[in-house]
Amino acid sequence: MSSTDLNREPSPAPDDARQPTGAPPRPPSVPPRPQKLPLAALLALATAVFITSLTETLPAGLLPAMSADLHVSEAATGQTVTVYALGTVLTAIPLAAATAGVRRRPLLLSAMAGFAVANTVTALSPYYPLTMAARFAAGVAAGLVWTLLAGYARRLAPLHLQGRAIAVAMAGIPVALSFGVPAGSFVGKAIGWQAAFLLMTGLTLVLLGWILAAVPDQPGHPARKGPSASMARALDVPGVTPVLFVTFVFVLAHTILYTYVSPFLDHLAMGGRTDLVLLLFGAASLLGIWAVGTLINRRLRALMIAGTWLIAVAGTALALLSGTPAAVYAAVALWGLGWGGAPTLLQTAAGDAGGEQADAAQAMLVTLWNVAMAGGGVAGGLLLDAFGTGALPWSVPILLVPVLAVVLGARTHGFPARPRAS
Repeated sequence: MSSTDLNREPSPAPDDARQPTGAPPRPPSVPPRPQKLPLAALLALATAVFITSLTETLPAGLLPAMSADLHVSEAATGQTVTVYALGTVLTAIPLAAATAGVRRRPLLLSAMAGFAVANTVTALSPYYPLTMAARFAAGVAAGLVWTLLAGYARRLAPLHLQGRAIAVAMAGIPVALSFGVPAGSFVGKAIGWQAAFLLMTGLTLVLLGWILAAVPDQPGHPARKGPSASMARALDVPGVTPVLFVTFVFVLAHTILYTYVSPFLDHLAMGGRTDLVLLLFGAASLLGIWAVGTLINRRLRALMIAGTWLIAVAGTALALLSGTPAAVYAAVALWGLGWGGAPTLLQTAAGDAGGEQADAAQAMLVTLWNVAMAGGGVAGGLLLDAFGTGALPWSVPILLVPVLAVVLGARTHGFPARPRAS
């Protein structure tokens, strides 16, 4: 050490940066982790997931009225769902890389504000091309929200509760699919489809205030290279590719049947009970979320295997025992129980496997998730036209066989046999 170093007086640390002797230094820009779940913040994130998930599928229950007002066919109006998913698929990865260094709360607020504008334009637009442009923009905003939410939830919770934090944040998905879609359809039929989209805008504005009041900010992680390099680095990490494969095929299997559950139930003379079936599915999904949130930090691998088995058994039961309403209800309950925790399990697996490349891994997961949703609608339609509704439930166990094989094989990385260290 030089004499200059010995004579130099250390600069005094600001009062709020001083720490007890022996304590590890903490950057002042990073807020300390709480010792328990910040439920108010996590429920705000769950509401963001709910709003974006519901808005994606909302037109499905409003097609006749939307098509009449926009002066296009119902098939053309149905493409508002497709273009929303396309906005997410095309932009999630590059936007995740471009915004990697942006602080999380301002980024979330900006994305949700853009989402509110897009929904407002959708509600007020009398022109089909403008409506499609607004839906694409909403998909872009939703993709950005999805890429940051899982990582955001993880960083708000103590390490031993990170899985439970993601479970709370991801609870908005089954709630939106099971309860939100029927509710949105009811609102659309009662007071007009435009009101359903304006309701989404209103909920988003309330959420913006909630985020400002309850969600702590977190710093970003600047990307060192472009999106392609970030994705390539993530794919090189052991375990990321198995998680992405499982995500794509698992969501594809679910979506093929879920998208066409109404015609499937119509074929079973249970069309009048569709709302009840969806309600049962949603209730079972919430139970699945609770189970996953409780056990995920210790049993991620076992939970993923169990969820895959449950949905495969449910699909097989719907194929073989569909003549009995009680068997249909039981199968739907198993399906919801297996599906409810899937977003949490897959997001957590991607984050754990990705390590330093977790944000890139989760951006790819969001992209593949939406590709699978769009592909499930197309594949299910082809199956329906070619073989009828009876082929739909068989697709589920057939697709989940390779999923189960990959999960079982990824016991070291991806879906490890040992829980990650606390």
